[in-house]
Order: sequence, then C-alpha cells, then structure tokens
Amino acid sequence: MIHIAETVTMGSVEGFLDTTEQTRLATVMNDFLTEEERARFGTHRTTSIHEIPGHSHEQAMSVYEPAGRVEIPKIPDEAEQVLQRAFDRARPALSRVMPSITACRQWTYVEYGPGQHITGHLDSIAPDPLAWPRQIAGISVVISEADAGGVFYVESSSSDRLWNTRLDDATRDGYADGMWLAHDGADYSADWFAQMPRTRWSVSPAPGTALLYGSQLTHGTEPVLRGRGAKFISWLIAEKPEG
Repeated sequence: MIHIAETVTMGSVEGFLDTTEQTRLATVMNDFLTEEERARFGTHRTTSIHEIPGHSHEQAMSVYEPAGRVEIPKIPDEAEQVLQRAFDRARPALSRVMPSITACRQWTYVEYGPGQHITGHLDSIAPDPLAWPRQIAGISVVISEADAGGVFYVESSSSDRLWNTRLDDATRDGYADGMWLAHDGADYSADWFAQMPRTRWSVSPAPGTALLYGSQLTHGTEPVLRGRGAKFISWLIAEKPEG
C-alpha cells in the first residue's frame, strides 16, 4: 500500500555515487556535450520533460524554466548504467522511507547557467494516480555545483487549496487509508498555486548525494548566480503488485 507520507516527504542518500562514479559521469557528459549538442539541448531545444495540460511545450518551458537550461532526457548508455547500479545499491536505504518504490525511471541530465533555475512545482503521481506504475518521488544527484546560487529547495504548505481528492476506498486502489491527491496543474501557470502560502526549506547536498522528494511536494531551484551547476534527475515508481 502506498502511504501519503511517501509522496510528501524528503530524504537523502549520502554516498549514492562514490567519487570514481562522479568523475566518470562528469567525463561522459563532458565528452557528449560538444558545442553543437549543448546548443541542441539548451538554447535550441523546443520540448521539455515538463508538461502543462492545454499548454504548448513553449508555454510549459516559459513557466518551468523561464531562463532556459540544458536538458537531456536520453543520456548516454554508460551514464544510465552507472546511475541504475547506484539505485540498486541504495534500495535498502530507500525502502525505509519509501517502501512502495520498486523501480527507477530513465535518468535525465540538467545543467543551469547564470540566471537559470526551475520554478516551484509538484511532479504529482503522474500521469494517472489510479493507473500503474505510480510516480512516488523524484530523485536528484548533483555532479557539479554552481559557484554561487542554484540551491535546491522544497516547500511545505498546510493550505487546503493544494488538495483535490480524498480517496473514498483507498485500499481498493492500492493506497493506505486517508490518501489524498493533490490538484493537477500545481505550478506557476495556476494563480491558486502562485498565491498559496508556503514555507521554503533549502538544502545544499554534497556532490554524489541523492536527494529524494515526494511527488506531491513542491520543489524547485533558486537561480544560479555564478558558474554552472549540473545534476541527474529521475523518478522513483511503484509498479503494480503481483497477484
């Protein structure tokens, strides 16, 4: 059973990547990101991993990444293999705080330069909280930190406006009793979300540390002030139980 606490919590796995793995990943991505590829996945990119129903890719990008970023949704195979091995290694630690997680989706590489950031939003239990698999949490691993700025944050809120549905028969749908689902469109395209009071919690994890953030928890990054920051992100999912 998936508990609501799994979707609103935050955690960390220190040493998710060791120094050798961090160096290898940085090398793989530096080799991949030629000037041409950096432009293709940066200033010339016209799609995004983020979507807003009823909005174009361009509109979604202007909401989520108003100053742009480098975004590579299909990373080199070697990098994917390193990160998936790290996930498998971290399963015991992950299962203590998010016991419903069974798999990790494909990893994405993102990079932010001066002025760039991602605005606060919920990932939600996408794409359908009553279908399988279910997105329980996001995960991010910093490979290189910006010289200044670019801090990751989560935001908590007690506002009723965030929540849309309390499942009447949660256990039938694979959730623990008392499960609530957040409103769709919890991002800055919605006035109700922009105006909702929230409390921000900022963190600066060491390179190689994995951050976990529930799919119903607001998260984002502050603008980079100097230098460039690079990280890998993915989503942790619960697959349909057998039987």
